[in-house]
Amino acid sequence: MTQFTSSATSSEVPVGGAADREVVAAARMLLARMNVDPADLMADPADRPPVPTFEEYISQVEAAVSPGTAKTYGSYWNRIRAKWGSRTLLEPTPTEIKQFAEDIKANAVQRRNSRGGRGTAENFIAALRCIYRHAEDDELIKPDENPARRTAKPRRQGSVRHALSATQMSEVNFYAGTTGDDPELDTLLLRLHTESACRTGGALALRPRDLNTDQCLIYLREKDGTARWQPVSRSLMTALLDHAEARGAAGDPSGQLLRYRNGNPITHRRYDHLWVRLGRYLPWITTLNVSAHWLRHTTLTWVERNFGFAIAHAYAGHFDEGDTKNATMTYVKAAVHDVATALSALTGEPHPLAA
Repeated sequence: MTQFTSSATSSEVPVGGAADREVVAAARMLLARMNVDPADLMADPADRPPVPTFEEYISQVEAAVSPGTAKTYGSYWNRIRAKWGSRTLLEPTPTEIKQFAEDIKANAVQRRNSRGGRGTAENFIAALRCIYRHAEDDELIKPDENPARRTAKPRRQGSVRHALSATQMSEVNFYAGTTGDDPELDTLLLRLHTESACRTGGALALRPRDLNTDQCLIYLREKDGTARWQPVSRSLMTALLDHAEARGAAGDPSGQLLRYRNGNPITHRRYDHLWVRLGRYLPWITTLNVSAHWLRHTTLTWVERNFGFAIAHAYAGHFDEGDTKNATMTYVKAAVHDVATALSALTGEPHPLAA
C-alpha cells in the first residue's frame, strides 16, 4: 500500500510544469479566436472613447475630406446613414457589408456603359473604408476591429475608352462647330481638352487668373487636389482670353473662365448636351458612349506613341503612388518643356517653352 501511494505521488506533474503551459496555450488560443489582445485585458475599458454611430461620425468625416471626395462618396454615405445611422461603427459585420454592397449593385442605375453595377459596389466599399480609416486615425477603433478591411472590393474591369481616330476627331469638331446654339463655346471646349488633355473638372475650375499669357501655360486644378501648369498653344491662349473678355469673365479674375453668352458659368450639363447632340449626327458616339474624357485618351495615346511614356505621364498630370515605386521614373521624369515640345508637335505651333 505504501509502495502504491508513493508511486502515484511521484507520477504527479509539479506545479508550474507542462500542465500550466498547456493551460496558457489554451487560453491564448481562445483569446485569438475571440480577437482579443491579451494586452487589452490589462487596460481599463473606461479608458476607451465611446464608439460613435454612423449618423454621428459621417458628418465629421464629411467636414474633414476634400469637396471632391465628399461629392464622390456623398450618395453612398447618405445610404449608409439611412440604413445604419443608429448603429455604431463596430456593429456591422463583413457579411452585412457584402450584403449591403450586393443590394447597391443590384439597384444601380443601368446606362449604356454600365457593367452590372460593379463600379457602384466598388465605390460603396471605398466610401465605407474612408469612414473606417478616419475612425482608426482617431483611435476610435483598432485596425483588427475594422470590418471594411476584411471586405474585398469587386475586381475592377479594364476601361472601354480608347483613342479616337483622326477621322473621328475631324467629324466631332465639324459637327460641334456647325450645330447647336453656341458652336463657339463647344469648339473651344473641344480644343481645350484636346490640347491639354485636361479632365472636365479641370476645365470647369479654370479661372482667368490661371492663364500665364507670357509662357502659354494654364493652371489646372483637378481631382485629389492635384495641380499643374499645362502648356497650351498661343492660338488657344488667345481664344481663352477673347472668350473671357466677351463673356464677362475677364472682370472676375477668380471666377470661372468658361461661360455661356449670358455670362453664367457653364456646368457639367453643357458637356452632356454637347455629346448628346453630336450623337444625333454621329451614331458611333452614342454607341460607344463617348465623352470629353475620350479626348484625354486620344491626346495621351498620341503623345505616348510619339514621345514615350515619361512625357505622356507628365502630360497627363499623373502624380500617383506608383511614381515612388518605380525608381526609373525618378531619373526619366519629364519636365514642362518636354510637355511643351510634344504640344508643339501636336498643334504645329511653336511654344515659348519647347526645346
